[in-house]
Amino acid sequence: MTYYIIKIAVTTILVVLISEIARRSSFLAALLASIPLVSVLAMIWLYVDTKEVEKVSVLASSVFWLVLPSLALFITLPLFLRQGINFYLSMGLAIFVTMGCYAVMVFVLNQFGVKL
Repeated sequence: MTYYIIKIAVTTILVVLISEIARRSSFLAALLASIPLVSVLAMIWLYVDTKEVEKVSVLASSVFWLVLPSLALFITLPLFLRQGINFYLSMGLAIFVTMGCYAVMVFVLNQFGVKL
């Protein structure tokens, strides 16, 4: 149980730290947020839990393919906001577009025999 609390605490602290830094420097926060901290932590936790490098390798490969469609969020959200759309609606629309991009990516990868 202590291990799970440590995992939650470390992950939470990183997210809160980045959001606090963003209040002072959007560049520094963006730099930190662009580092795939969640992915790195997930791979570390997976390895610590299983000691199986093959599982970590599969996770890393899957994350690579799914990072590409996730970029749609960072393209569409500022576009919606600049159009004067409410923040929450913009975020919802950007997430919806991103989900569509995920679906397209999974479909395309399946056509090429890449299974996630």
